[in-house]
Amino acid sequence: MTQLRPLYIDLPITVKTYDIDFMGIVSNIAYVRWMEDLRLRFLEVHYPLERLLSELVVPVIVQTQIEYKRPIRIHDRVTGSMWMEKSDASGWMAVMEFVVNGKHAATAKQGGVFINITTMKPADPPEGMQKKYEEALRKSR
Repeated sequence: MTQLRPLYIDLPITVKTYDIDFMGIVSNIAYVRWMEDLRLRFLEVHYPLERLLSELVVPVIVQTQIEYKRPIRIHDRVTGSMWMEKSDASGWMAVMEFVVNGKHAATAKQGGVFINITTMKPADPPEGMQKKYEEALRKSR
């Protein structure tokens, strides 16, 4: 069965010297930064951060899980990808993958909730964002 990937985006990632540890392998913390880069690219493509802020609702991360499958080194060409696995009133879940030369180097998930920045309480996903997710989900089936 093919995995659904609604609202899929990808992003080339350049490994920087500050991403590697003393063994020449990308440090675990670099993946967390790359995940932030993917989330910002995701918003840029699908629902700009400015629009979210104007609607007073923002996504907040409550969990991060990363499974490392193979090391990434300084000269590797990395592609990061992201898509939404879930988005509803109970929260959201994004899936991210990092691939080098066609091989999976890491898979990650981040989940969270939407917060109204005025009340600082949980909120439903912004209507426009939820509609876009549901349309993408239908098209990917």
